[in-house]
Amino acid sequence: MNTTLKTLAILAILPVFTVALSQSYLTDADALKAQGVGVASYGSANAGIVCGDRLCSEVSSKYVEKQMTEQKMEEKQMKDKAMMEEKHAMAYKMTQSVDAGSVLKLSRANVPATIPLHQGYHDGGNVYYIITDSSDQTHADTISKNQKWKVELAPLLKNAPAKALSKAYMFTNGISGDGVHKFQGEVFTSTPAQPDVYSALTSHVHVTWKDGATPRILNSEKAILDAEKKGELTLTPVQVVLNMPQIVWPDGQMMVKKDKTLADDTPYVGGQVLNIDTKEKTVTFIAHRGWGPDGRTIYYIVTDATPSGPAEMMGVTNAPRDANLIANSAAVDIYQFTNGIKGSGPLGFQAGIASGALGDENYSPMWRINVIGWKDPANAALLENISDINAYKNAGKIDISLARPMNSDHIVNCPFIDPFQ
Repeated sequence: MNTTLKTLAILAILPVFTVALSQSYLTDADALKAQGVGVASYGSANAGIVCGDRLCSEVSSKYVEKQMTEQKMEEKQMKDKAMMEEKHAMAYKMTQSVDAGSVLKLSRANVPATIPLHQGYHDGGNVYYIITDSSDQTHADTISKNQKWKVELAPLLKNAPAKALSKAYMFTNGISGDGVHKFQGEVFTSTPAQPDVYSALTSHVHVTWKDGATPRILNSEKAILDAEKKGELTLTPVQVVLNMPQIVWPDGQMMVKKDKTLADDTPYVGGQVLNIDTKEKTVTFIAHRGWGPDGRTIYYIVTDATPSGPAEMMGVTNAPRDANLIANSAAVDIYQFTNGIKGSGPLGFQAGIASGALGDENYSPMWRINVIGWKDPANAALLENISDINAYKNAGKIDISLARPMNSDHIVNCPFIDPFQ
């Protein structure tokens, strides 16, 4: 009897123990499920083990991958920061040990560049001019061959608006001479003596004598138009823009620098021309050294500018029509420095950096001037390319603004050249 009662009692309470054990097990399992598997367990060791709604091996590999990616990003940021700090430290060390200007001036920063002159006409008088750039490859090649001095291709010049151009007539036959096509010299419709209409950038009209006509020298636009009315020649507009700065014109010429001694610190003031020889048909400019967008060496001359203040200071032609390029793609950005490391730049600090150079699709001789100022000049670094400018701008170490001397749009005609050709 007692044995029977004990057996019945055990059978009665067994389900209670079973439920309790089941609940305890489920609670522990849920806790483990939520906890997952530590990063010390990965790979095949996690095969088939469930962490939440996926295999623990999946969770672990993604976690490790994320950790590695974050670590690489941190290492790159630390490396970039170290490089920038090193560059600052180097510049600071130079400024502390010696005069930074004497160390960081570029060698051969200012050199003479002799360029062939062409003879043309305006209103019956003689004009002497140079040809430095062409929007068209054919004209660039033809003129380069004829004058034995390289004319650079500047495709962007074709975008210049009509109000930024002057007109020139080019002869394709007739009297042999000094013109682009080896016939008489070009006829211009303006000179720097008429600053409101003059531009070194010229659109062109081809002048062709008809069969049976008697070719002769035509030295003014009026003479050309009169000959056309008589049926002696044809006029054909050409879709090409040439950079043809005038050096000598009937009422004047570009300023010739009095002190012709060139040094790495030769100032930009007082003229850009060293010599004009109309007999030998050459002009010698000062070629200034700077940096291209990728850090390569560039040389450029200065022929004209707007507004009048900077033009007069540099001793170049005042060309107000250049201002029509301020928002046009025919002009490109150049960056000059207003403080920081002393050097051979036009403002007495490091040399400037151009956003385009010879051979680039975005090369143009027409510069839109931007100025760079260091927020902390004592910690200025030497910048050599556009990438440097962007890096320091993004780091908040420099300010960049559009130059507006005399509260006016500022454009400078600075053809890039090879002064050693």
